[in-house]
Amino acid sequence: MDAARFRALFPSLADTVHLASCSQGAASEQMVSAMQEFQWSLRSEGAPWGTWMGKVDEARRAFAAHIGASPDEIAIVSCASEGAFQVASTLDWARRPGIVTTDMEFPSVAHVWLAQRGAEVRHVKDRDGIVRADDYAALIDGTAGLVSVPLVSYRNGVRLPVGEVVEAAHAAGARVFVDAYQAAGVAPIDVKALGCDYLVTGALKYLLGVPGIAFLYVREGVRDARPPQLTGWFGRTDPFSFDPRSLDFPEHARRFETGTPAIPAAYAAVAGMRTLAGADPAAIDAHVRELTAVAHERLAEAGYAIASPPIPRCAARRWRSRWTTRTGSPPRWPDGAS
Repeated sequence: MDAARFRALFPSLADTVHLASCSQGAASEQMVSAMQEFQWSLRSEGAPWGTWMGKVDEARRAFAAHIGASPDEIAIVSCASEGAFQVASTLDWARRPGIVTTDMEFPSVAHVWLAQRGAEVRHVKDRDGIVRADDYAALIDGTAGLVSVPLVSYRNGVRLPVGEVVEAAHAAGARVFVDAYQAAGVAPIDVKALGCDYLVTGALKYLLGVPGIAFLYVREGVRDARPPQLTGWFGRTDPFSFDPRSLDFPEHARRFETGTPAIPAAYAAVAGMRTLAGADPAAIDAHVRELTAVAHERLAEAGYAIASPPIPRCAARRWRSRWTTRTGSPPRWPDGAS
């Protein structure tokens, strides 16, 4: 669908200019209906746990499809911080103490790295708001256990060179954690193409859900140096065995799960991803780039210096048309383009 039809799915946009999607996405008709569906399940059935957990699994499957993963590679967590902690808790900082991150990392993730006892955090500095792959590579060596890179920075919307960072990290034997919170829903994500080991995002922003649920991608085949330190009954091989004396962990990503997930947030997450499924991700991406080009032009006209390479409006519009009709292959936009 085109932008006008997509906007029509959000009733509040008829009388409100919503500029807070970086905090909470606008409520779609599907999301409002989903929350009413949850309320009705309480009223009509009381405690329909089968239905509720089915909705959680539906959210898992929808997110897996959104990023090109399998459902078994997705763990349901409460927030990005929990996802980051779960990953950090399984690594051996005594053997490889280095964590390479960037000043452009969102504090919700950055603070988890700083809290790891025995770890040595190294920060890649930005150059006028842009983070370069060679600056990452300069800090990655054989002592690095984890390299953390946001797909898009919360500070200024800059897109980081994740693919090149992944290549440098893996060459040094380090794992890669990607924070996709500022990208999921507005930029196409293919975890297989990225090659990252972990990726985290939540539903409340551009995935058009509400707070309370996040998704942790764990690449199939990744093995933990030690089991997750935070766990719960949904982190078991068979949660419904109700065995208080056994602590086992499944091979798939659900080993990172803990207790009962936020059921209302799962309903909203499914609705948000259903709404997004009605639009072409590449067309959304191109539309956002065209809006960014407008901002670049007007800021430049007002006398501001633009640090990242501007994308001409004509180019963004041309590629949006091409992507919408699904002809040709999209170009690789320059690293640092916001």
